[in-house]
Amino acid sequence: MAISELLGSMTSSQVWSFGALLLVVTFIIDLVNDFASHPPSHIPSMGKSGKLNAFLDSFRAITKYNQWVKDGYSKFGKHGFPFQVPQPLSRHSEIVLPRSQASWMIDQPDHILSTYDAHNATLYTRYNFLGRRLAHDPFPNRVLQKHLARHLPAIIPNVDEETQLVVGTMFGDDTENWKSFTLWKLWMEIVPRVINRLLVGPELCRNKQFVDNMTNVSNDVVRNMLILQLLPKILHPVVGRLLGIANYIHWRSADAVAQPLLQERLNAMLKQANGHVEFQDYVPPEDFVTWTIRQALAEKKTFELDPVVLSKRLLPVEFAAIHTTVLTGQLWMQDLLSSEPESGILDILRAEIIANKPKSGPWTKAALSNLVRLDSSIRESQRLSNFLATVIERKVVSENGVYNPDLDLTFPKGSYVVLNLEGTHHCEDLYENAESYDPLRYSRMREAWDAKSDEEKRNEPEEGTRMRGLGMVTTSPQHLAFGHGRHACPARFFVSHEFKLILATIILDYDIKMTSKKPERQWIGRSVIPSRKTEIQIRKRKA
Repeated sequence: MAISELLGSMTSSQVWSFGALLLVVTFIIDLVNDFASHPPSHIPSMGKSGKLNAFLDSFRAITKYNQWVKDGYSKFGKHGFPFQVPQPLSRHSEIVLPRSQASWMIDQPDHILSTYDAHNATLYTRYNFLGRRLAHDPFPNRVLQKHLARHLPAIIPNVDEETQLVVGTMFGDDTENWKSFTLWKLWMEIVPRVINRLLVGPELCRNKQFVDNMTNVSNDVVRNMLILQLLPKILHPVVGRLLGIANYIHWRSADAVAQPLLQERLNAMLKQANGHVEFQDYVPPEDFVTWTIRQALAEKKTFELDPVVLSKRLLPVEFAAIHTTVLTGQLWMQDLLSSEPESGILDILRAEIIANKPKSGPWTKAALSNLVRLDSSIRESQRLSNFLATVIERKVVSENGVYNPDLDLTFPKGSYVVLNLEGTHHCEDLYENAESYDPLRYSRMREAWDAKSDEEKRNEPEEGTRMRGLGMVTTSPQHLAFGHGRHACPARFFVSHEFKLILATIILDYDIKMTSKKPERQWIGRSVIPSRKTEIQIRKRKA
């Protein structure tokens, strides 16, 4: 009997029964495949005991993950012990290491504990970023690591210009009437424009078709991640490709606008590299596109010197830059505007901004670096209102697993280890009044240190080192907002300056107030789901 005849003879109830059976079989196959890489059973696990409960915990993880991470920190992590946290459906538990093992973890080479394998598994990069080959080479990370920091002083005036344009256009010049915005919409309007000024320059960052579709791809990635983690891995090749169709459509629409610029830039830089006389004085704009071409030439990677590949390389950078920045900005504004009115924090920050703003011309790197109170308010919001429960995920890729001598444990190949951000950032042993937002928590310490005499500072070198580590870009086992170690966020130095430019513009030029109560953070899995309803009101300040 032909397959078409067989399907035609089946009733709808038989089709549904067959589908349910197929789903159960795929779960079983996943469980069997994952058994060999399951964490050691003697590591305590959150959730409920028993095989049935272990299966049900895969569903509970969607809403319980963050609470399990908090409870595990109190019971085990803060006392130096690891614990397991159940994951959605067929993915086995993660091993949450205690803070004391952060150095051991980040010191492991990538052929033992792999950052990129973990990221590829979590982000489903082969489906979300439109290419298996692209997923296996973290080329954009190297581009940012090599070029971003060194060009930061020259980039800041351009980013400042874009910030002034987008903020001014959005908020207007009315000094009498308040305008209402949801925080999510506010930050989603500002951030993609400013980010893309760095990535692709002024022409594309102001092109609505390009920016909207790159933002749509980022939203597609979030949706696809949520769906795929709920499905057995055996279904991912089919469902992942189907979900990725939306990513492809949005990318193609953005790419249609970007290709002329990418091709023009690529042709000019290749001709210059090949010694064409007419291009010997060509000076390309300093942005991510230029750096990508420059790095590809330096590494002799001809695959990267393709305008389509150039365009696709933007996708993971857009995703990482847009969503993390928007979330951080929204949570900072919620924290700051919910502070007690008598604290006068907006006036304090405004005074600092006025004192350090250049008398003429755009902001500079040096001037922005002097905004220690603004910096402190952002770092404190990152600490209190973290949007990830665990970070620095690594996948064990060594055939023999990896042995931790301090814990006397071997983690098998295929298992995942993470660090506990939620527990660490809210630990009373590390932070006084850890559940309260203290915007000047870090700046008070830095300013007290700066007030000391040179002789006092020379006598306390370790304290000086600690004070220099209190800026928002500095990572440590106690502050994990940007990760930690050699794989910490390579764009964090730009992000800190971007934030200060946006916030300085808003605080200096506008009155702002919250019109609703600060919402509680809502979690799905390890991530916060931002409020789409929280509103603020803004109006232009009178001169």
